[in-house]
Amino acid sequence: MVDSRFFHLLASTMRCPFCSSLDIRVIDSRPSRDEKSIRRRRHCNECDRRFTTREAVERLGLQVKKRDGNLEEYDRNKLIKGIRLASIKRPMTMMQLDTITDQVEAKLHSHATKEVDSQTIGILVMEELKPVDEVAYIRYASVYRRFEDAGEFTKEVRKLS
Repeated sequence: MVDSRFFHLLASTMRCPFCSSLDIRVIDSRPSRDEKSIRRRRHCNECDRRFTTREAVERLGLQVKKRDGNLEEYDRNKLIKGIRLASIKRPMTMMQLDTITDQVEAKLHSHATKEVDSQTIGILVMEELKPVDEVAYIRYASVYRRFEDAGEFTKEVRKLS
């Protein structure tokens, strides 16, 4: 068990969002539902108000190398948007979408490089999407692989059979 003085030291570097006081203490700490962050309930000794903070591990910055050679910062929301577009009117839940995104991110961060090709991300998404929803997989593949005609599309569908 962690000494409660440790939490007081952590809290003392944070300001109360209501009165800006540094006199804050943690009154409850527990893992979030997804167990990837910690939820802390805090109390300000100055204004006697409570607030909640969430603490998560900060990932190293990841750069995505686009097809045109440009580099841009990895954006989780962009990845979710792409998967969501492929799964419009499909029976995919937000939880499944988050799980796919989490699995792709875990694979990206396990490579121990700070730069990844957008093609690699596309392949990882398709690997995770295929067992969950084949229609969403085909839709994502059609954009990712830039199908030029119906023949390429049909060939990909046949691979699923």
